[in-house]
Parts: sequence; structure tokens; C-alpha cells
Amino acid sequence: MTAVKTSHIPPLDPTAAAPFYRQIYDRFRGAIASGVLKPGDRIPSARALTKELGLARGTIEAAYSLLAAEGYIQARGQAGTIVTPGLKPRAPAASAPTRSDSGISALSFRPDSILPFQMGLPALDAFPRKIWARLGARCARAMQASDMAHPSVYGLPALRAEIASYLHLSRGISCLPSQVFLTSGYRHTMELIGHALLKAGDRVWLEDPGYPPTRELLGHMQISAVPVPVDGEGMVVSAGIKAAPRARAAVVTPAHQSPLCVSLSLPRREALLDWAARSNAWIIEDDYDGEYRYVSRPLPALKSLDRDGRVLYSGTFSKVLFPSIRLAYLVVPETQVERFEQISLVFAGGSPQLTQAIVTAFITEGHFARHIQRMRKLYAERRAATTAGLESALGKHMRIDSQPGGMHLILRLRGGQSDRRLASRMREEGLYAEALTDWTMGADEAPALLLGFTNIDAQGSAENLGRRILALM
Repeated sequence: MTAVKTSHIPPLDPTAAAPFYRQIYDRFRGAIASGVLKPGDRIPSARALTKELGLARGTIEAAYSLLAAEGYIQARGQAGTIVTPGLKPRAPAASAPTRSDSGISALSFRPDSILPFQMGLPALDAFPRKIWARLGARCARAMQASDMAHPSVYGLPALRAEIASYLHLSRGISCLPSQVFLTSGYRHTMELIGHALLKAGDRVWLEDPGYPPTRELLGHMQISAVPVPVDGEGMVVSAGIKAAPRARAAVVTPAHQSPLCVSLSLPRREALLDWAARSNAWIIEDDYDGEYRYVSRPLPALKSLDRDGRVLYSGTFSKVLFPSIRLAYLVVPETQVERFEQISLVFAGGSPQLTQAIVTAFITEGHFARHIQRMRKLYAERRAATTAGLESALGKHMRIDSQPGGMHLILRLRGGQSDRRLASRMREEGLYAEALTDWTMGADEAPALLLGFTNIDAQGSAENLGRRILALM
């Protein structure tokens, strides 16, 4: 049995978005796969590696626990920890890189955790679970044999009708229930659009900075993403026309640009619609959290201005209810209903019919509208409290952007700090953050942290968390 020196392991990258425990895991696994570490070789103890790398003991133990759980290493008590005897080395799977092709950690979107400042999570503590449980029990008791057969691939008819009615009242969208298609989330929505309206080799405008999974999805469909800069009025349409006037589509977040939270101005909306009509192109409106605007009433959707049938409207229940519901929806132009019905039959997917029935009851009985109203008020309070707490602890080291709505804050870092490095350190310490530079393609965006505030319950909590961030800077 031989001992391995940690010099055989590639150094850790403090600027990477991947947490240190994951980097340590990947490096040991790679050393085993390449033969640098052989079956029976002894590896450093957690205490020794903690001292050598200057990391928290828990970080090393997390990496070792993962290696042991997957059978790469074995603990032998006083004899130390060794590479599992008889292990047949194999190359690490290509599908599990430390960093994805886009440069952002594959763990970012979205982790199955509930951490302070985690993005993409509504206020889970404020969800009316008792009402939901009551409705769920009632819907389950009312199930008939027909409800247990294969569900409609387009979505439960009653829910499609309720969504059409809700969008007409709240977002100014006039649509028929037949134009509404239920999906299992944003990725499924984009997949349907890609198969129905796009093809390999097409070019699509994307906001820059913008939501990273969108460009990853398009890349897998062999569709070229064209970065279009964003300023205080949203996507710079003239820049998109200059870069790719014949693009087949544009993906935009008009209500609260993701991640900068600016709203697409009326002149820009009209310019975008005019370009789409003249170019026979499509506009994909991702209205992921349009309900949460705090300086005025929510803005009408871009779809409400569409007179030429060029806008596809994407909405989700993940932000207004909870992510694990896996339920979203897509409103397509009336001329494209038949095409999307055909594609839905081929690429069937979506949420279980019982879940859709519960959501339908939640809407029809008024709970949905009341819940959104409560959350809008709660989020305004939590945003103010979180901003005050962070400014108290970190005021000299950052500034918080002023924004009209959304579910996260943008902390602009001062002093040339790396947002990727700080985000990585925060995750090591059980805090969540995303680096704004990971959301950019070509834009020269200043470093900043993206922090969700929806689950921060008080100013004092935010201030304490801010002090923890300060200790990592």
C-alpha cells in the first residue's frame, strides 16, 4: 500500500463556480481514472488535506463522502483511507463536467437545496399548504376511471381555460384555451418551440446578459445563439438587427429582464414586434416572474401588443407556487395551434393530471389570485429588509442596483473582486449566489452577485448573512 502526494492532484480553482468539495471530488476521481491513483493506494486523511489546502474540514469530508458513496475509496480506520481494492478505473462521464460549455457550474440551475439567497425559489414558508392539502385530498377523492387513463398531452382542458382567463385579466393577453399548452417547465417549453418552429442552423437573438440554460438548450438543438446587448431599456433591438437581421427568433424577458430586471421599453417593444413581422421571425416572451413588480402594477405582456401573431408567451407556476410542481404553460399564435398539437403528440410530456386538477381548483376558488397578492406584498417587504441588512453589513464593498421588480437582488462588487470566486466561496459556506459574469456571452458586464431575497425573513437575518459574506471577501 503506497501513499499518494497531493501534488499529484491538479490545484483547485478559486475562481470557478463549482464548489471546492466538487473540485476535490472531480480531481480524485480523475486521478483514479487516469491511473495516477491505483487500487489500494492510500490517500491523505481529511485532517491532513484540510491543513494542506486551507479549507474547512467539512469541505474535505463532503468530497470524501461522495467518493466513498460511489465506491472510489474506502475508510480503513486507523489504517487510513485507500482507493478501493480491485477497482477498475474508468474515465469520468463526459456529461458531468465541473463547468459546462457555457462556463457556468452545472450545479447552478437549479440545485435541489434550500439555501440562503437561493435563486429561483418563491417564499416556501408562506405557501398555503393546508389549503393545497385540502384541495389535493378532494381532487383525489373525486377521481373517476377516466381521470386515471392517459391524460391529454395538451393539458387538462379546465386548466387551459383557467389560464386563458387569468392571462386576459392580469396580463392583457387575449387567447383561446386551445392556444394554451401545458408543459413540465421552461426547458420543455423551449423544446416544443424548437421542434415546432426552428431547425438546426437557425440563428436566435438572446439577451446578453441572459439566462444561461437558454443558450445551452439552443446549443443542443444546433441553433446558434446571437448575443444582443441589454441597457436600461432592455434588449437593444437595433443591435440585434445589425448582428443578425435574418434571425429566426428572439428570446426576451420584457417584464423583468433576466437577470438585470430592467423592463423592455415601449419603443423597444414596438421595434421588436416590427422586426418580427417584417422578417417573418418569432418572439419568445419568457414571463417568468412578471407578477412581481413593486413600483406599480405589473406591466401588460408583450404578447398583448402582438397584432401579427409573432409572439409565443411562456409562463410558469414554479415562481408563483413552487418549483417541484413541474408545471408551466405556453400560449402560441392561433395560426400555430395545429402545428403545436402535432409536435405535442410526438414529444408528449407534462405534469400529472391530478396535479393539474389541484391547480385548477386553486385558481377557480380564488386562492391563486389571493396568493399572488400576498406574495407581492411580502416580497416588497423582504426585498426592502434584505437590501437594508446587506447594505448595513457590506455597504463599503458593494452597491445594490435599484430595480422595479423581480425575485433577486444584484450586488455590484467594488474593488475589482471576482464574482465567480466569491460565489464559489459562499457555496462552500452554505450560502447561495450566482455570478453575473456567468450569465454573459459577449457583454463586458461588471462583476456582481445575484442573490434571491424571497426566503430571507428579516433585516437582522440579512445583516447576519451579510457579515458571513464579508468574512469571505
